[in-house]
Amino acid sequence: MKPALLILSPYLILQSHAEKFSISAQPFGAVEGAPVELYTFTNESGASVSITNYGGAVTKIIVPDKNGAMADVVLGFDKIEGYLGDNPFFGCITGRYANRIAKGKFSLDGTDYTLATNNEPNHLHGGLKGFDKKIWQASIGNNGSNPTLTLTDTSPDGEEGYPGNLKSSVTYTWTQDNALRIDYQATTDKATVVNLTNHSYFNLAGEGTQSVLDHELQLNAAHYTPIDSTSIPTGIEPVAGTPFDFTKSTPVGERIEQDHPQLKNGHGYDHNYVLKKEKSDKLITAAIVKDPNSGRTLTVQTTETGIQLYTGNFLKEVAGKDGHVYKKNSALCLEAQTFPDSPNQKTFPSPILRPGETYTQTTIYQFGVSN
Repeated sequence: MKPALLILSPYLILQSHAEKFSISAQPFGAVEGAPVELYTFTNESGASVSITNYGGAVTKIIVPDKNGAMADVVLGFDKIEGYLGDNPFFGCITGRYANRIAKGKFSLDGTDYTLATNNEPNHLHGGLKGFDKKIWQASIGNNGSNPTLTLTDTSPDGEEGYPGNLKSSVTYTWTQDNALRIDYQATTDKATVVNLTNHSYFNLAGEGTQSVLDHELQLNAAHYTPIDSTSIPTGIEPVAGTPFDFTKSTPVGERIEQDHPQLKNGHGYDHNYVLKKEKSDKLITAAIVKDPNSGRTLTVQTTETGIQLYTGNFLKEVAGKDGHVYKKNSALCLEAQTFPDSPNQKTFPSPILRPGETYTQTTIYQFGVSN
């Protein structure tokens, strides 16, 4: 169902009549003189999500544990200034192409394209000014009885080296049962490559409290894409018999210190898992995460072909919310995506978007509790 849209004047607080949601829009600073807003949806139970239109960053997700105690389960910053610096893509939309493109180069329809190598020697997450560094146009609407925030942007032909004028929209829906649904759409007037995702860092014990190495993870993927020393995939291999086998629920840290070349290349887990060979509109359960202490759970459903598991291996003393300092393994990311470097690897699902086609993706982060 396409959400109905209503432009919401900043700094309003209102109550949804269909369901007992409160919706607020408040100032969140400015970027180069342009105002930025922070939108918060709170459902009847008091669980909430906060999203800024700067980079579409999810700044907070507050959900209960098994005893009903609320905690914020995503890493981020209290103020806009944190998102402006060299931050680890906390909670943001990454694009035009999430993850890496080898050496910042690809060819499409006989034309060679060169992108920024902002993660030497490769291109990462859209380049020097990717979608995480844009102020998106924001609209409040609804998806049935649930409130939505829709962000839109047009990336001009040639921006960051990519071809085509790309029109993108990302719609966030927050539900009464504590699910964050993200629907992506994009169209182009010239053949291009597209790979969008959300880069939230999750810690179900509460951000800034402890590492996620005792979180229990299940990934419904029998294969993954091993990487070279620069994090570019080298093919597709089975997870069976390796530290990358999460087909059964396993503590994240149980094998992370093993002497394995892939763990060395990724400095831990920073790998794409193969969910299916071709993209479709069918949602599948990609991952289930549980914090055994709080009882909080996270189930990830997606229409995408792959999902990147990243265990915060490069977090180094990042000053986050409420005075917390985020360190290595302070959180994990589950980024629904097409495979890394797909523009250069013809055996991978195609990331090409052509005029007249519509890129779509739906990913749902469902929070819950277990005893």
